[in-house]
Amino acid sequence: MAINWFPGHMHKARKEIAEIMPQVDVIIEILDARIPFSSENPLVPELRGDTPVLKILNKSDLADPIQTQKWLEYLQQERGITAIAVTSQDPKQIKDLLNVISDMVPHRVSQDKQLRALICGIPNVGKSTAINILANRIIAKTGNEAGVTKAQQRIRLDNNIVLHDTPGFLWPKLEPEDCGYRLAITGGIKDTVTEKEDVAYYAIEYLMTHYPELLIERYQLKEMPETPIKVMDAIAVNRACIRKGGIADLYKVSEIILNDYRSGMLGAITLETVEQGIEAKAIGKIQEAERLAKKKAFEEKKKGKKRPRR
Repeated sequence: MAINWFPGHMHKARKEIAEIMPQVDVIIEILDARIPFSSENPLVPELRGDTPVLKILNKSDLADPIQTQKWLEYLQQERGITAIAVTSQDPKQIKDLLNVISDMVPHRVSQDKQLRALICGIPNVGKSTAINILANRIIAKTGNEAGVTKAQQRIRLDNNIVLHDTPGFLWPKLEPEDCGYRLAITGGIKDTVTEKEDVAYYAIEYLMTHYPELLIERYQLKEMPETPIKVMDAIAVNRACIRKGGIADLYKVSEIILNDYRSGMLGAITLETVEQGIEAKAIGKIQEAERLAKKKAFEEKKKGKKRPRR
């Protein structure tokens, strides 16, 4: 299943970010600690130039701490990148980011100049909650669903920082396909544009390989079934999600699985390792190159048809 979600306000935000980027001193990109690669916006490296970037791995309380540490070490290998793991459950961690931001551009601070920061992140990554904590007041609308913020705004913070907030947006085509599934599992894509059963199946398949003990414990399985669908059938029995005729209600089971994952009831789980992220990036580059080649070939063919006959 290819997952695509690109509302109109996101297309507008993409243009606005490109326009404001040259005026920015620091870029703050909020990532989901459970999917650091899939929640990363490819426009940031494309548009940032030499602008320093603070990558915040939010929702770290829901992620595997061992994998989070590996991701922090990997991200900070790139020049100009500072990476920190936080959780909005600990507001002090968020407030301390003001000092981190100031330290990233000491020349602005020493000259007592206004520090201009751009904050961005995909939908439902916790950006609005972080802004409200940084500002010490309710400014950004929050909600446990994708696509709450719809327009840009400028916010004055402590430490002489002006924050440019942008709507959370995804790119037109989510590649590779695994990224779309991971975003759907965490809630980065609205449930209304996905097939819950398909997304839950993907989640179970991943958990069976990487976190089998958490599946067994949460759903009181005597042993691990052989396939994801059999796991879902077992959960249906344990949670009384049975329709007439003794058939498992896979829609209800899928809701239980996704809600348990998103709330942390399943445990601290990361859906992609550094190695998987590197592999996904390589696949994405190949697919992008293939798409550009096809586009170029199509344009040349189209151009050839328009040539006048002699």
